Order: sequence, then structure tokens, then C-alpha cells
Amino acid sequence: MELKIGEKAPNFKILDQDEKIFELNDFKGKKILLSFHPFAWTPVCETQMKNLDIKHDEFENYNVIPIGISVDSAPCKAAWGKELKLKKLKLGSDFWPHGKIGKDYNLFFDEKGFDKRANVLIDEDGKVIWMKEYELLEQPNLSEIFDFLKK
Repeated sequence: MELKIGEKAPNFKILDQDEKIFELNDFKGKKILLSFHPFAWTPVCETQMKNLDIKHDEFENYNVIPIGISVDSAPCKAAWGKELKLKKLKLGSDFWPHGKIGKDYNLFFDEKGFDKRANVLIDEDGKVIWMKEYELLEQPNLSEIFDFLKK
């Protein structure tokens, strides 16, 4: 099932890099940017997550919380986040059930076993307001999200 603009975003429970459980519904009243990426420890994903961390304060100015999501385990995400020296970015583990969040958002490669590269922006009421899927080796352009938020 394809997720569409204006639809309610599927809720989920997920472990972050600190092995704390959080769910989408925990952020009512905030916009959420779910930034899906295939795997930790890969160059394009590294830059994608570093850019989100660098722009974290700018996202906060728009009442947005960015979250990086991949199928990697929480301990893997913890080690990777430490290696990248991420200061504020929350990293979510779509490890188990394997790729469930990616599947719920129609952003999972069944034949490859990992989440696609995509950004999904969810409003304060839990509805999808902007989304874009990228090629695997394409770096997401955060300017297009900020341009949308400025409208």
C-alpha cells in the first residue's frame, strides 16, 4: 500500500541508539522528519545522517525533530553514531521485526532486505505532509525540506 500526502502516518515503536523505546505518537505537537537510509557504515548514509545532525537546530526552529531510520540493530546504530560524532540526531533501529517500519511506509526493498533512501515529513497531527524517495546513491537535499517548511 502506498502512503500518500495527507494520510495518517503509521505509528511505530522503535529502539533508538541508546536502546530506549520511542514511538511516533510520543511526538504529538511536533513535526517529525523520518529519514530512511539503507545501512549504517556506508558513505552516502554517513553524509545523510551527518547533514541531519548539523542542521538539527535549524530543524528545531521549524518545530521538526529529525530521526534517522535503518534496519541496523540498536547497538550498531550506537557505535555508528559515536563514530560519526553525532550530537543530537536520534537514530532508530528498524531491525526487528525486520524492516517493519519501512514496510509500513512502503519504503522497504523486499528483495534486498533493507529500507530505501527517503524522507517523510509528518505534521503535528501525525499526517504525512511531504515525502520523497531517492536513488540509493543519491544524497537527499535538505534544502527542499526547508523550502517546503518556509511556505
